[in-house]
Amino acid sequence: MTEISRRSVLAAGAGFGAMPFSQARAQAANTIKIALLCDFSGTYRDVTGPNELACVRQAAAEFANRGFNIEVVYADNQNRADVGSNVTRAWFDRDGVDVVVDGGASSVALAVNDVVRDKNKVFLNSSSATSDLTGRACSPNLVHWTYDTFMLAKSTGGATVRAGGDSWYFITADYAFGHALERDTANFVRAAGGQVLGQARTPFPGTTDFSAFLLQAQAARPKVIGLANAGSDTINCIKQASEFGLIRRGIKLASLLMFMPDVHSLGLATTQGLICTETFYWDLNDRTRAFTRRVQSELQPNVPLCMNHAGGYASVVHYLKAVADMGVARAKANGAEVVARMKAMPCDDDCFGPGRIREDGRKLHPAYLFEVKTPAESTGRYDYYKLLQTTAGDEAFRPLAEGNCPLVRG
Repeated sequence: MTEISRRSVLAAGAGFGAMPFSQARAQAANTIKIALLCDFSGTYRDVTGPNELACVRQAAAEFANRGFNIEVVYADNQNRADVGSNVTRAWFDRDGVDVVVDGGASSVALAVNDVVRDKNKVFLNSSSATSDLTGRACSPNLVHWTYDTFMLAKSTGGATVRAGGDSWYFITADYAFGHALERDTANFVRAAGGQVLGQARTPFPGTTDFSAFLLQAQAARPKVIGLANAGSDTINCIKQASEFGLIRRGIKLASLLMFMPDVHSLGLATTQGLICTETFYWDLNDRTRAFTRRVQSELQPNVPLCMNHAGGYASVVHYLKAVADMGVARAKANGAEVVARMKAMPCDDDCFGPGRIREDGRKLHPAYLFEVKTPAESTGRYDYYKLLQTTAGDEAFRPLAEGNCPLVRG
């Protein structure tokens, strides 16, 4: 467990130690313990990390007077599957955690998913992208919120092919998420009559120099270089592609997973015209703006909200609705039963609006295709996106029958 999570657990232990044992035990029995597991120090820190923690705490605060206690702890997964699974197991075996939120990198999430199922707890995945979580790896203890590689490929990849970008070369982060995103996008490209000219697999984590991979892609002469990566990898790819003048040579960059913090870090002068897909944008409607105002004071300075942060909030809100509906004792005793209750209840929150959770654990809500504004078009802080297209939740994600989830009845 990382230092930041140890501090949280020690503080909780000190509180219990100051009261009689029977009273402490009663308080623990009436406490839902939520654990956020994501990247607090590496590639994905800004698109998960402290801002997502603020959003999870906001969700907990909104249930402060429901007759049960809520505690939030957190840890850095270091983008390593072994770290993520070990921390998760310790949380369950030693620290009384009831639900793990996020998971982080797809390789981590797949490992955590197995631990959660084995312990019959709850996993609310809010930033891991692999669509395998609701396919071959689906679990009765999992809800996959926010987005996945199938939806991103269909929205961003499909739109790019329709606009004439019919020859692709992929620069892919060499782990589960990158492979799944490349695979799903390549399938849409080929189905639309396009072709894939090749791919370069980049080490993850630790790569900062993408020049050789970009030059390799340029040599294949594609119309589109698809960036099947995220976080600082995406930022570095776009920066270096701009320095090499690839866009001036007529090659289009398709960022298959890009977030508002990435746009902010790069600036509109560099990102203007890029197309990306998110399922949350702070300025989308009155409800998203209201949520942003509620949580704004707790966010990192100079790091805007993105869909991962919103996914942490919304998934915890819906989980706590289910806990309030079924009672704390039953919720703590059986994670699969909590997830079944979450699936049975309609979803509605200020970040994603109305939606539902499918039998395979896939949360359905609209996907939004955005174009990044030019500097002249932006009229205020974080005013970065123009909405191009909305895809309804039932259409945005992979059809239930195509996922091969063992939970789905034939």
